[in-house]
Amino acid sequence: MSTKTSTISAEQSPLGEIRQSNLVDPYLVTLEAHDDPQNMPALRRWIAVLVISSGALCVTAASSAAFTETGAAETFHVSHEVTILGISLFVAGLGLSSLSSGCFFGSAFLSVAGGSVTDMFAASKVANPMAVYTISPFIGPVIGPLVAGFINQNLYWRWTYRVDLCWIFLECLLLFLLVPETYAPVILKKKAVKLREETGDLKYYAPLDRREGSLAFAILISCYKPFRKLSYLEDQFTDPNEFQELLLFDRMALLLDIWNALLLGLLYLAFQVFPMIFEEKYHFNTQMTGLSFLGLGMGMACSSRGYSNFHIYDSFLCGRLFTRKAAEFNGDLPPEVMLIMGQAGAVLVPISLFWLAFTTYSTVHWIVPIIASIPFGSGIYFSFASTFMYLVTAYRPIAASAMASNSALRCGFAAAFPLFAVAMYDRLGTVGATALLAGLTTIMAPLPFIFYRIGERLRRNSPFAIN
Repeated sequence: MSTKTSTISAEQSPLGEIRQSNLVDPYLVTLEAHDDPQNMPALRRWIAVLVISSGALCVTAASSAAFTETGAAETFHVSHEVTILGISLFVAGLGLSSLSSGCFFGSAFLSVAGGSVTDMFAASKVANPMAVYTISPFIGPVIGPLVAGFINQNLYWRWTYRVDLCWIFLECLLLFLLVPETYAPVILKKKAVKLREETGDLKYYAPLDRREGSLAFAILISCYKPFRKLSYLEDQFTDPNEFQELLLFDRMALLLDIWNALLLGLLYLAFQVFPMIFEEKYHFNTQMTGLSFLGLGMGMACSSRGYSNFHIYDSFLCGRLFTRKAAEFNGDLPPEVMLIMGQAGAVLVPISLFWLAFTTYSTVHWIVPIIASIPFGSGIYFSFASTFMYLVTAYRPIAASAMASNSALRCGFAAAFPLFAVAMYDRLGTVGATALLAGLTTIMAPLPFIFYRIGERLRRNSPFAIN
């Protein structure tokens, strides 16, 4: 290419918030139609979504590789509580890495991967691919103990991690071969490098080329961003001067993240509780206990289909609601609509936990608590999917940071909950402990209803959310 790249209007470019003065610079590389990841063939974009989603599935399945505790305790001569640290520290690592905007290993699939999905699809078409991505990290904790149960029942416990290593190697190959770059600033930087090489003119530059600071400073800022967001143009590569609170002082983000964190903590708590219920009360062996998680998986799988259909304007249940809301907002649905499915999830989770609490008696058939876990899986998926869609829609300019904040809190709770599971259930009993958790989810249940009502007003007062 021997001519200067043409510029496009701020409204057409995904980097449209870059200051207008930058657009008059003929050497500033801008995003054109053929560079936009949303203009890639649909098949290529969907293949990328499936690979990203399978990576998220792999990470969370590895994080929930249960049933190795007994073998590890015997091999290393430690207590059962110490072996639980294998799960807790893994999940804690995912949360800490998310603070750096996900640039470290497996945490990328739980934080910035959602941004990659939204990069490839317009807002009106992102619901289905986002539904596929969202269910993957939550099906993983079901697949993990299921597979681990069969491995530990029939093979040496170390084979659980050997199988994980083989899966991880395959995921790495697929990522390098099939997933393109989708982040616009990086695309522009690569485009600027290509232009300089082809034309010999070193004046061409991308916004990232003018961003000052060392790698250490960039990592420090990335760790800070999920909790304190830079001023409006910080993402547009201008000099950061003022800091404003994102997580700690944005009530919507904070409370929804705490709600999600409690739910994920309960999901990881199940890895310790289900063996206590089904091995001690129903005398299941290891692989049968792993199969007891199928109720959770069935609930998530059913809810994922319902969630993707929910976003179709003429859906049977919500067509009139969507039509009315779209008319009110000139065809664009407000982010609060995404919380309607979260309302369903907020109701399903405590119902499921109360049901589970009062049916975990040896005199009750074992299928009953498994059936009780189905609405728990559905409720968790509805809650997470609606929150994720709300965050990437309401905080679209800073979607990666919003998701990283959510991931950090979720992983913190998920790391802590398994550590006190055994002690709590020993002291309170199966009924009392599970009912206590059901009560906590009941207290948090009104959140999606409240934010559906007042979310628009809160967004108007938020320096981070879109209006």
